[in-house]
Amino acid sequence: MTVRTRIAPSPTGDPHVGTAYVALFNLCFARQKGGEFILRIEDTDRMRSTPESEKMILDSLRWLGLDWDEGPDRGGPCGPYRQSERMTVYQDYARELVEKGHAFYCFATAEELDQMRREQMARGETPRYDGRGLALSQEEVRARLEAGVPHVVRMKVPEDGVCRFEDMLRGTIEIPWSQVDMQVLLKADGMPTYHLANVVDDHLMKISHVIRGEEWINSAPKHLLLYQYFGWQMPELCHLPLLRNPDKSKLSKRKNPTSINFYRDMGYLPEALINYLGRMGWSMPDEEEKFTLDQMLAHFDINDVHLGGPVFDREKLDWLNGRWIREELDEEQFADRVAAWALNRDNLVRIIPLIKERVEKFSDIAPMTGFLLSGLPAIQPADFVHKKLDEETVRRILQFANWRLDGLRHWNRDVLYMELNQIAEEMHLKLKEFLFPLFVAIAGAPTAPPLFDAMVILGPDMVRARVRHALEVAGGVSKKQLKKLQKEYDEISRSRGEHSEEKS
Repeated sequence: MTVRTRIAPSPTGDPHVGTAYVALFNLCFARQKGGEFILRIEDTDRMRSTPESEKMILDSLRWLGLDWDEGPDRGGPCGPYRQSERMTVYQDYARELVEKGHAFYCFATAEELDQMRREQMARGETPRYDGRGLALSQEEVRARLEAGVPHVVRMKVPEDGVCRFEDMLRGTIEIPWSQVDMQVLLKADGMPTYHLANVVDDHLMKISHVIRGEEWINSAPKHLLLYQYFGWQMPELCHLPLLRNPDKSKLSKRKNPTSINFYRDMGYLPEALINYLGRMGWSMPDEEEKFTLDQMLAHFDINDVHLGGPVFDREKLDWLNGRWIREELDEEQFADRVAAWALNRDNLVRIIPLIKERVEKFSDIAPMTGFLLSGLPAIQPADFVHKKLDEETVRRILQFANWRLDGLRHWNRDVLYMELNQIAEEMHLKLKEFLFPLFVAIAGAPTAPPLFDAMVILGPDMVRARVRHALEVAGGVSKKQLKKLQKEYDEISRSRGEHSEEKS
């Protein structure tokens, strides 16, 4: 049997370091076994998936030095490798499950399901689907289908007993069937859910080992059932420990920048970042902390992965990156890397229109553009003092901007202006006043070259990281305050939707 592993990112946002971490371990396992590593794009979320996000994922993984044998950019014998191009395949398999009696049509509306969950919670029960679709007769089902009543396809799940499966790192895992919901397999719009598409694709792409994060352990019973229903051999499972913040919480962008692009833009070496990710739960036989990808490939053994939650500590990453710079780069290589990082012609061509009219001599350039070539600005609470904005308003601006910027699918000057100006209007602030804390957050000063153009050059990952950093410097937001601000932001968002409808 040829060992085949895969990584299956969703192109719905910034390329996550967790994706690179899982991809690295899949690649190492496949190469160690003389096998193949596949990249598949899970883009069934039509509202959030974008070609730009897919490109960023592929580019960032390549930047790290990771490579794959088959994928949407390379093709291969098991393509297509984008789920959006495989819709009829999933629909056919969902229909097969219904015909075999392993799945059923559910016509319950969202309102009915919400009411069901509220009643269950009122009784002190864990909210889960109550099987109401199974109570319909074949005649009722046929009539509703013929009438075109909206519906989903759900899988059947045993009511009693325990699901047992083997994990390569954890041994036997047991999960009671009572904790497993009757998962939707095919949504009302004909799109598959992750669970159906995942199982079908892994089988058709001949995946032998599924190596993924431990957050998917609770999904394993559903996948095991689907393999049994189809009569297929299930791949071996291996659930890697989650990356965690220094406080042991799950790695999240609210406490640690998680985008690969952020680390590239900050000037980390790809060799150092992939080295650091390799240390997450694994170590070289000689315990040496600095090693290349080739060295990791040569010594990797999946059984040596530690299950304790690996801590993603940026101070440790900084130390390791410094070792790489000092020990691996001579002066010529250092110069080449710095030039490739930021002082390249493409970057300069983008910056020049922002500063050309203000420059009287070339020595003016560094003070004017230094913030475009740096990491997080060295700002202090006093930098946010403004004669018309109190401290609470400054934090509101930064928090609302953070939420809006996090939700943007397209990152260009016009979109940034429109979105932030809309918040300013809803907060009854002049745009100049609203932008003051954002200038400080992004440029480190209350004035700078045109802000929206600078945001485009810096890119979404760096801008979002700077806004979150500024919010912390400005005093942060407590959990209690966060709830209040979320309610206010939701009102602004609803108002935005109403305004959009009026304009259309």
